[in-house]
Amino acid sequence: MAAHFGRRLRKGAATTAVAAAAVAALSASQAPGATGDDHGRQATAGASAPVPDPTGDDATGNSPYYTDLPPLNSPNPSPSPSAGTPVAQGAAEAGIPATVLDAYKKAEAELRASKPGCNLPWQLLAAIGKVESGQARGGEVDASGTTLRPILGPVLDGNGFALIKDTDHGAYDGNAQYDQAVGPMQFIPSTWAWAGRDGNGDGKKDPNNIYDAALAAGHYLCRGDRDLSQAADLHGAILGYNNSQDYLNTVLSWMEYYSKGTYSVPDGTGAAPGHRSDDGTPRTNPSTPAEPANPHQGKPGSKDQGGRPSPSPTPSKPGGGQDGGDPAPRPPGTPDPTTPTPTDTVDHLENAGTATAELTATAGDAFTGTISTRAETKAGAAVARVRIRFTISGDTDATFTGGEDVATVATDSKGVAKAPALQAGEKTGDFKVTATVVGRSLKGVDYQATVTERPADTLTATTNGGTPLTCTPGGEFADQVQLKATYKGAIADKVAATATLIKSATDATENDKGPYFKDATTGKAVRTLTGLKTDAKGLLTLPKLYADDTTGTFLLRVTTPGGGTLTVQLRVAADGTATASPSPSPSASAGS
Repeated sequence: MAAHFGRRLRKGAATTAVAAAAVAALSASQAPGATGDDHGRQATAGASAPVPDPTGDDATGNSPYYTDLPPLNSPNPSPSPSAGTPVAQGAAEAGIPATVLDAYKKAEAELRASKPGCNLPWQLLAAIGKVESGQARGGEVDASGTTLRPILGPVLDGNGFALIKDTDHGAYDGNAQYDQAVGPMQFIPSTWAWAGRDGNGDGKKDPNNIYDAALAAGHYLCRGDRDLSQAADLHGAILGYNNSQDYLNTVLSWMEYYSKGTYSVPDGTGAAPGHRSDDGTPRTNPSTPAEPANPHQGKPGSKDQGGRPSPSPTPSKPGGGQDGGDPAPRPPGTPDPTTPTPTDTVDHLENAGTATAELTATAGDAFTGTISTRAETKAGAAVARVRIRFTISGDTDATFTGGEDVATVATDSKGVAKAPALQAGEKTGDFKVTATVVGRSLKGVDYQATVTERPADTLTATTNGGTPLTCTPGGEFADQVQLKATYKGAIADKVAATATLIKSATDATENDKGPYFKDATTGKAVRTLTGLKTDAKGLLTLPKLYADDTTGTFLLRVTTPGGGTLTVQLRVAADGTATASPSPSPSASAGS
């Protein structure tokens, strides 16, 4: 199960060698969507050390995971198998429970539409689901995809695992003291709070539901404009889920295996894995001292080898003890849960120099300002290694880089956390970004941001190459008014425009007679149109104009944010010589 800051018991050197051998043996074919030769593989020689997730908010708190590896032989005997090809029923490891498999494929389809540049293969979700929960314990889910029994990781109390104090008041994991990874994709509650998705359309975001969890995992892996068809991004995404080279090798092995062929099996009949990274064997890691077996094995909150929660006759005490007894021993180097963490020492947050003037951007553009927050003690000292969550709220489609509206970043040595760059959407107006401390109920810091309309400073008439519009009283103009918008000489696309039939060059109020547009729904006469927008070429063609029985010369004025103004003369005559020609308005703020 996977990622967070802190430590996790890792597989032994012997198992690592087996994983590496499996990856090498299975690397003859590439994973789906691969463009590089090493996609879906992990070389053992010169392999880079695990890279922490740069956002500082990981998926599952470095909980243990299943270490079972796929068979060395391909599940499909065909010499040129295609990804996802059904295979013989005898290849049990290639069978994926029907509902679970459907959830993975639906998540891939949604990500293909919302983040096509990520190139997420469902086989990656299946590989992670395999090592996290054995495909939801072999598909023990109901018709909607919700697990029949809770799937919980160990208590993350710092005793052999990361120290993550309760963030959800026990809502997801039933533990009001410490967090535990939850569900088939093993999200910790603090990560689910921002990463959760509604994958089955029931209006809820439930980490115990495989559709919700698979979609959330897909978005989690696709953060930061990753392209998972590139080996570096693929490996970084997996290491972000669980910062362990052994975990990376295991996931890649299963992803490679599933890419060569899978088949659907009935829910509840999938092959269950039998070995986990905390199965009671002493652990070693090249970069850390040998670690003893998981002290939570067989204790409340842990899982047996089938992935089932162990009996919990009495609640566990902080530190791992039961019934008031002595705490279980902690592996060397793990934090003491009774010692205040950096998060515990934070008294308040401060704006770290972000000016309101920097948080304004034109629709569709990136904000140039950076939101920075500083974590401080009561005495004003900086607090490093604290997770700060930035949340966008309000009626806006602005996002952080990567398309998310929530981002979590760890404070640096100066106690400062900088939010990812903001990207304005198409909705204009004000919205808010709030910085809070993950795991604490401290007052947050609000930052006001504004998205302004796209501007155009010049409007030029292009109506049919200058051909006059003609109309008689009670008739319709033969052609439509078209114009081109530019801003500082460049094409101005997606610029909002308003067209009004005005009384005179000096009176811009709406005229109550003369030419008019028709309401698209009722067909009634309207003399002001809003919600117009220029196209990708900066062009705007107005709807047809009609004339009532009043003859004479009339004015149509088009305006845009940024000062663009164009005034068009319209003449209605009984002899049919009516024309439409551009005429600059005395009050125009830009050229016509």
